[in-house]
Amino acid sequence: MKHRPLLALLLLHASVVSSLLVLPSEGHAADGRPNILFIFTDDHAPHAIGAYGGLLKDVNPTPNIDRLAREGMLFRNSFCSNSICGPSRAVILTGKHSHLNGFMHNGNRFNAGQQTFARLLQQVGYQTAVVGKWHLKSNPVGFDYWRVLPGQGDYYNPVFLGPDGREQIEGYCTDLVTDMAITWLKESRNQDKPFILMCQHKAPHRTWMPAARHLSLYDDIDLPAPATLFDRFKDNASPARFQEMEIDRHMNLVFDLKVSPDKLFDPTAGKSVDRSGFRNLDKMTPAQRRTWNAAYEPKNKAFRQAKLSGEKLVQWKYQRYMKDYLRCIKGVDESVGRLVDYLSDSGLAENTIVIYSSDQGFYLGDHGWYDKRWMYEESLRMPFIVRWPGVAKAGTVNEHMIQNLDYAETFLEVAGADIPADMQGTSLVPLLQGKSPDDWRKSIYYHYYEYPSVHMVARHCGVRTERYKLIHFYQFGEWELYDLENDPDELTNLYSNPAYRDTIAELRTELKRLQVVYQDDSDMSEMPAEWKQKYRKQ
Repeated sequence: MKHRPLLALLLLHASVVSSLLVLPSEGHAADGRPNILFIFTDDHAPHAIGAYGGLLKDVNPTPNIDRLAREGMLFRNSFCSNSICGPSRAVILTGKHSHLNGFMHNGNRFNAGQQTFARLLQQVGYQTAVVGKWHLKSNPVGFDYWRVLPGQGDYYNPVFLGPDGREQIEGYCTDLVTDMAITWLKESRNQDKPFILMCQHKAPHRTWMPAARHLSLYDDIDLPAPATLFDRFKDNASPARFQEMEIDRHMNLVFDLKVSPDKLFDPTAGKSVDRSGFRNLDKMTPAQRRTWNAAYEPKNKAFRQAKLSGEKLVQWKYQRYMKDYLRCIKGVDESVGRLVDYLSDSGLAENTIVIYSSDQGFYLGDHGWYDKRWMYEESLRMPFIVRWPGVAKAGTVNEHMIQNLDYAETFLEVAGADIPADMQGTSLVPLLQGKSPDDWRKSIYYHYYEYPSVHMVARHCGVRTERYKLIHFYQFGEWELYDLENDPDELTNLYSNPAYRDTIAELRTELKRLQVVYQDDSDMSEMPAEWKQKYRKQ
């Protein structure tokens, strides 16, 4: 008799535990926590996604990505913290700005021993996997499964690295990465554990080599060109005039635009060229090369016969560049469709968060440029679309300012893990739940370091608020201020306008505050005058 109260208490406890326990079912891990599929591309500008609008919306290059936006939440004000491939990835892994995670430019090597969200997710029972582009030099750590491209990787017949070494696989990179992701989901994952799978594509990175099935896509149309295609940077600080990323002067006909590598005078290079700049051709199979040549040779012949120059040559280069860029995106969009369809077919869809993002924005002829790096809007903005069934309301657009700095914290909160105090971002889970926290950030901090280097974009840091952007090219001692409400294309530098004196003072104070908050004590000294002249002459 004396044991009956204890027995009743134990039975009550068992009943409560039983009612709280989420039993395994098809598509669910044993503990019921959501899976995460993180689809990540390289250099996919938001204004090349139909759901984000822009000049290319009528071309509709991304119906499957657009579907994610209709079924989830699209973030309109999503920004990177350092607009370059490797650093953006390091920020995502660590939840820390570049100066703290140690990967400030592509010449660095990621310190694989440091804290990452992948390691932390493993500790709370998540299975972690990454396939595709890695671009951090050191091998992935914190992943139960990994198979990644060395360096930039190749579009055709790429080599993949894994724990067992190197393997070259015949096929098109976007398709192969998708195959690996689906195979892991089907055959390799532990179905008793929730997972995070990072499916990371090379596309649409330079040199924009499309899949064979897309080589003639868009041949019958002229794509609209941005109004700033012939921008001459008259109102910018001097670094904008001394870069090396113009479609006009720097985009190479052979290397970038696939004009045949026989003897040809290239006005971009200022000399005759007789080499193939798109080196991946040498790795193609005979059948792949025949298909490639059949698609490009008639177009290249017509180009030679036209003997274009001046603005007409720039316009031709823009069309060739953008069509190849969008053809690469078409392959990515098909990959998104395959992955989402697999989730539905396998019963995983309802308990899997699908995220689409890219490492930064990209110039699609805006200001006459290609590439990224700047704090200007086209390269600062990142796509960020999240489908989270039952949490993120379908078809919503979020206007809060977010950064890639926030991804790690978001993954950790989703998993029910503690967010380390030394991470510098903020979980996006409240925003995905439809909340609008009163203390959400009102500004973002940016810092780019890779100079002098490829494309010669000067080092700069800055602050962006909802309306204004202040940029400091500190090595050159120059500043820019833009009123994004009245000048969204950032054509009028207001820094010398006395009417904005108070605004500038406030923004400089905010910039300094953010540098303290984020512990950025990088050397931001101005170069001697003779050094400035040297770099401007290069």
